[in-house]
Amino acid sequence: QVQLVESGGGLVQAGDSLRLSCAASGGTFSSYTMGWFRQAPGKEREFVATISRSGGSTSYADSVKGRFTISRDNAKNTVYLQMNSLKPEDTAVYYCAAAKIGGTRTREYAYWGQGTQVTVSS
Repeated sequence: QVQLVESGGGLVQAGDSLRLSCAASGGTFSSYTMGWFRQAPGKEREFVATISRSGGSTSYADSVKGRFTISRDNAKNTVYLQMNSLKPEDTAVYYCAAAKIGGTRTREYAYWGQGTQVTVSS
């Protein structure tokens, strides 16, 4: 059983940056693909980014490509999401998730954190 705890959310202005962290425990972190998803009020949870077990492969939603960077430190059991040039439409609760084999769909991920709120004001 993997436990995930996100941190780093907050209220920022458009154009600012934030770095989210997700600390994992209870499993072998390096054996999991990790993903970031987000959910805005009234909308479905959507894919943001994913990173392979070794960190050598990443994938991004078109809406964040070039602005967000996912990374991981397997020695620290932590995955990060660096968010630059934030826009009001990035406002959402951000969740990290873990999967043995994961992609861009929420149903592929078995373990989820509680989420961290990111609010971008204009």
